[in-house]
Amino acid sequence: MGSNMARRLHDLDYEVTAIHDHFHPVAEAVAGELGAKAVTSLAEVTALADVIFTVVTDDASMEGIFGGEDSLLVEAKGKIFINCATVSPEAHEKAAEAAKKAGAETLAASMASSITQARQGTLYLMIGGDEETFSGQEALLKDISSSLRYVGPVGNAAKIKALVNMVMNINTAGLAEGLGLGKALGIDLDLLREVFSQTGANSRVLETDGDDMVLRDHECYFSASHAAKDSGIANEIAAEAGVAVPLSVATEAQYRKLVELGSGELDKSAVAELTFPGRGGSNT
Repeated sequence: MGSNMARRLHDLDYEVTAIHDHFHPVAEAVAGELGAKAVTSLAEVTALADVIFTVVTDDASMEGIFGGEDSLLVEAKGKIFINCATVSPEAHEKAAEAAKKAGAETLAASMASSITQARQGTLYLMIGGDEETFSGQEALLKDISSSLRYVGPVGNAAKIKALVNMVMNINTAGLAEGLGLGKALGIDLDLLREVFSQTGANSRVLETDGDDMVLRDHECYFSASHAAKDSGIANEIAAEAGVAVPLSVATEAQYRKLVELGSGELDKSAVAELTFPGRGGSNT
């Protein structure tokens, strides 16, 4: 996601000054492509850029880049951090607090989109943070998105994103069960998907994942491991709120099972491998 956002900004003649990745060859490749500098320290990113986008995998990574020995907050006064990771609301809030102490500003920019949209500049962005900071970066954010929503305090962006992914993951697991059962019953799956699309069984994931489930094409756009993580974030939020979410709990368990089977880096559509008869992870 980060590399494709950088490419989009470069296409629009923004000066992309520094690229950092924990796997340095990735940073070198992207930086070489964009005429940027591939840096090996987080502090160097902050030194070279005024606006810093971050995309990390989990809470620990978020805490690390803002609170580790090598931190983005070294000499960060006056800088603006736009944090795009799907992590817990608490992780976004802690990052914002640490940045404020360092004299920097922060926005949480939760993305309800995938790799293709990042490259095309058609992300759906939900922005949390100080409204004045958002206004100052609105033009930049519009250049990488087709839909842009300011949603209030920094934690709200993460909460809404968790709910988006909770429902998306439930829908994906439900579609896999419906198609898997249809296969077991000997129903033509082209016919079944057409009927789904014209009835209450229709969903966005039918469009994005239906073919992939049938064809077993699980090229990764949103990994099963990320689906497990994100459902887990939603379930933790629900537990804190005292709300029962049994469908989301069951969905998380399905994605955790995929991870345990060594399929965590496949696309979330691979949940169909647990439901279609005759497949390696099938319950049938």
